Amino acid sequence: MKFAQPAWLVLLVLLPLLGAGALGVARLRKNQWSAFVAPRLRSVLLQRGSPLPKWFSLVFLLAACAAIITALARPQGTDGIRTEKTLGRNLLIALDLSRSMRVRDVKPDRLAQAKMVIYELLDAMPNERIGLLGFAGTSYIYAPLTVDHGAVRETVEQMDETWVPLGGSNLASAVHLATETLRKTGQKNNALVILSDGEKNEGDLNPMIAAAEQAGVYILAICVGTEDGDYVPNADFPGDRMVDRNGRQIISRIQPAVMRKLATETKGRYAQAGTGMDIPAMVKSVIKDLDAFEMDGRERGVFIEFYQWLVLPAIVFLLGSIVAGTRWRGVHAAVLVAGVFLSPAGARADGVSAAKKALQQQNYPEACDAYRKLAESSLLPGRTARFRLGEGTAAYRAGDFKQARSAFSGALRSEDPDVLASGHTGMGNTLFQLGWQTLADEFYPKDPARLPDLEKFDALVNERLAKLRESADPGQGDAGGYARMRALVTNWADAIRHFASALALDPSNEAARNNRATTMIYFKRLQELLEEDQQQNEQAMPQPQPGDGKPDKGEADPQNKQEDKGAQDKNPKTPGEKGRGEEDPQDAAGDKQDKPDEKSGDKKDDKEADKGQSDPQETPEQRARRILKENADLEKGPLIPGRREFRPPEKDW
Repeated sequence: MKFAQPAWLVLLVLLPLLGAGALGVARLRKNQWSAFVAPRLRSVLLQRGSPLPKWFSLVFLLAACAAIITALARPQGTDGIRTEKTLGRNLLIALDLSRSMRVRDVKPDRLAQAKMVIYELLDAMPNERIGLLGFAGTSYIYAPLTVDHGAVRETVEQMDETWVPLGGSNLASAVHLATETLRKTGQKNNALVILSDGEKNEGDLNPMIAAAEQAGVYILAICVGTEDGDYVPNADFPGDRMVDRNGRQIISRIQPAVMRKLATETKGRYAQAGTGMDIPAMVKSVIKDLDAFEMDGRERGVFIEFYQWLVLPAIVFLLGSIVAGTRWRGVHAAVLVAGVFLSPAGARADGVSAAKKALQQQNYPEACDAYRKLAESSLLPGRTARFRLGEGTAAYRAGDFKQARSAFSGALRSEDPDVLASGHTGMGNTLFQLGWQTLADEFYPKDPARLPDLEKFDALVNERLAKLRESADPGQGDAGGYARMRALVTNWADAIRHFASALALDPSNEAARNNRATTMIYFKRLQELLEEDQQQNEQAMPQPQPGDGKPDKGEADPQNKQEDKGAQDKNPKTPGEKGRGEEDPQDAAGDKQDKPDEKSGDKKDDKEADKGQSDPQETPEQRARRILKENADLEKGPLIPGRREFRPPEKDW
């Protein structure tokens, strides 16, 4: 046995001094009365009682003090050494290190604000494995996934735009490297937080987004900066600004569309730093449903506390001292102390009973309000979670699914497996009802005779999609109606995950099992109907048709006139077509000589339609290569008027 805080034991030295002082005071008072009253009158004037109660009171008081002092020293016993086990998830942070992150449209600049967001994430998620990726023109892993957040913090403090040798903003490369890194962890789903301004990104994001979604990577895009932007400072010349090749000062603005695309297409979230949004809370809400895995932590000694064995004797000795010292008045004091300690518990018990009674009597609004007040006044997290569970149950039965969702979310903070299982089941039921209300504008029927089969469900979905086609353009992905359909899909997908979590905690939960099966049937059928609707919309859209040989406003498209090498044109040109030239097909002997059109007889029209073809003997393959070569510089940047030059493709800010 040992003491965790042995310094308190020094106070034990004062207890003998206190006892000796009390004995001296008692003798002094006795001598004072002896000097004041004559011996023959003492029996008449002084009525002495037994001194034993006072001495018992002193002994009890000293014993209570000794027990309290020993308890403060915290006696402990050793129970061996154990390795800490924690549940964590993988979270990779990608930080933009391009020169545009030094823009001062936010204070002090974009890079400093992005670092502050990273510090908040490290403090808010101590049990997660967090890694750090830096990118600009290239990408590199500067801190692997680790629970050593101190090392990650030190790396973030030292990073700046000079850490990446190639300038630019290649988001596609960052997403690709992050996806491959998270894929190697072996987890089904992981999270990627991108801190960037999204400005002038290079590379094609679509394949990278598809790969991230397939690998189960949820992207949380945090945009840093403002839409007004500011001038890009020149790091080589402090106080100066960067200029482009034309001598104009460069202004950098955030590109929220790019960042929002990364988030929405991977079922993540989008936010803008500096707008007051609690970014760590948003990130935690996204990753809480990801697959958690057990990690070995540091080894620590396990000690058993014994101080509680001393607290109860100390209280008993203290009460004994009070009773012995005050004689009969001590009974009233004990009753008063018991009333003080028991009255809050009694009031709390009355509140719980009233809430249960209101729930049993189907007075759901009153029960919901009572449980909410109990949860707000409770100081114990376990009891708070149980009260939140009761609030969610009452709100769900009252049909207030939004409040039920908030209450069940609070219940999921419990560490009790039974409360967690009930909370996941309630959350799954609530999300399913929210989705059904979005689809049918009513609650899911409770009467078994009114339960909709798949035919009725198909009719509901088709009716909703027909209304959407009439009220909005299907090609607009942000239309209000289609946003509701996306919310429906998200709610039902989350409901299935909550039912699965409930079954993992309580495999005998038949309600969660049946509700998950029902939700899965509707969810799969909804996906099939949405895919059919998308295919119908694509077929209904006008498709580009190949040229039929007729003139279009007096001009011909030279690209529609290309022919496959070695092909034979068996359809002669229709007489009467005017205003365009046509290349004769190649003969069977492989003759590559082009012949003028005998019907039109106008070589000038052929040149105008070709827009730049100078060699009449040019084959279709050569002509296609020439067109690609002439237009290749369109990807190299802006051209100086009247000139055509090749520019380096990189963007170095």
